[in-house]
Amino acid sequence: MNRKTLVLPAVVGLLAPVLAACGGSDSGSGGGDPIVVGTTDRFSVSKEAPAPLDPAYAYDVGLWNVLRQTTQTLMVQPRGDGEPVPEAAEKCGFTDTGNERYACTLRDGLQFANGDPITAEDVKYSIERALNIKDENGVFALLSTVDTVETQGDREVIFHLKTADATFPFKLSTPVAGIVNPDQYPKDKLRDGWELDGSGPYTMKAEVKDNELTKAVFTKNPNYKGSLKVNNDKVEMVFFDDAEAMGAAIEKGDIDVMTRAMTPDQIQRLAKATDSDVDLVEVSGLEIRYLAFNTTAPTVKDKAVRKAIAQLINRSELVSEVYGSQAEPLYSMVPAGITGHSNSFFNKYGDPNLQKAKAMLEDAGVTTPVKLTLDYTTDHYGAATEQEFEQLQKQLNDSGLFDVDIKGTPWDKFRKAELKGKYDVFGMGWFPDFPDADSFIAPFLDRDNTLNSPYANQKIINDLIPQSRGEADRLSAVDSLTEIQDITATDVPLIPLWQGKQYVAARDDVTGTAYVLNSSSTLQLWELGRGVSD
Repeated sequence: MNRKTLVLPAVVGLLAPVLAACGGSDSGSGGGDPIVVGTTDRFSVSKEAPAPLDPAYAYDVGLWNVLRQTTQTLMVQPRGDGEPVPEAAEKCGFTDTGNERYACTLRDGLQFANGDPITAEDVKYSIERALNIKDENGVFALLSTVDTVETQGDREVIFHLKTADATFPFKLSTPVAGIVNPDQYPKDKLRDGWELDGSGPYTMKAEVKDNELTKAVFTKNPNYKGSLKVNNDKVEMVFFDDAEAMGAAIEKGDIDVMTRAMTPDQIQRLAKATDSDVDLVEVSGLEIRYLAFNTTAPTVKDKAVRKAIAQLINRSELVSEVYGSQAEPLYSMVPAGITGHSNSFFNKYGDPNLQKAKAMLEDAGVTTPVKLTLDYTTDHYGAATEQEFEQLQKQLNDSGLFDVDIKGTPWDKFRKAELKGKYDVFGMGWFPDFPDADSFIAPFLDRDNTLNSPYANQKIINDLIPQSRGEADRLSAVDSLTEIQDITATDVPLIPLWQGKQYVAARDDVTGTAYVLNSSSTLQLWELGRGVSD
């Protein structure tokens, strides 16, 4: 066959993907062999992270992509993006004009996979449990606007919010709002180990070796009641050590689908191939990468140091050298394609300029070269991360204003050290919780932020974030969102670097790949099926 690259342009919240070629809209067959999906995400149980699959703990795109198959939420992001729609709920909506009272009616006859009935009290229990456990990963902050949860009968649940929050329906579509069984999930502590239960489209059985998850087997849940159409009976997710092993597996036919994280070279080879049984699907994505600062650390406490780094970084060169056409320079924490995006860092700093950076440091009385270590994770955002940080190191050192070392650490240790403030400057990636500017701002700049950052701008926290959330029409929130981004560019607690595309590779008898990932990198395994290869 002639290998086809399927490019799916999308305007977030407005247009569904355009379908063509293999892996299109046809649902395929639910029977036959399981569909095997590969990923380089790696998860382990440890003393530091004993409960990776608990919805009150998990705050990582890879873990969420396991949870979303099994843990049902009241709302769900629909095919092709757009406003969330009811899932475990029959209907949901604000019942006041101020966006402070949100009510949902559960579907009739809703059950957990084990047959236990689901009531409004279970929803209340699940939300309050996440808020009470308040794990340091910070996922509970997605529910921070919840004041109280009220139930009326078995099917009515009402959320009373502290302040207006037009993004609340999106938050009810995230795994932290997943409905858990009180008999299986303790009220005041996390559920340790690899057990995962819910009422979603699949049940999950974990295969584990040396405390690491090696395979997750998803089997269609016969008790599932929701809005999703499940196009297969079983999917196996296999966790690979690296992209090369994953790529070899799909070439041999050991797996059917390859997801994150492929290397730039793998993507280029697949895109150029003319005779292959593997199709490449390109999807508009909202993944971003950025540098974060511990603004109390002696090396970067002076804002002039952070501003000088922002003035020196050449994003275009960084992207060109490492990612090519697979990413674009980013000048704001809010990526292009999202309402409220503003090129605040470019507006503030313009093109890279050595003389301006030098003047910033001289005016602040900072002795150069400034010695820094840039920390990054070796195994969480793809194999190109090391090369990316080598480029950043070169750019800063070539200026003569900095003396930079770089250090890579595996994710399980990196994340814990970052939360404890062990790193002065460190690289992070972000896949949004939902496709709205709030999901690129509040997780980093609000109270209880996911970075545990010491940076706190009271105007952002007390005024601008609440103002933006109060606008149901997101265009009306643009002024507040732009001001937040401008303040970030001035104070530099973060430096956005690039925005990436998403890719899926699949063997040509697999259907549904056009929708297996949405713009928030949500893995929707229920979309996959088997058809007839070309």
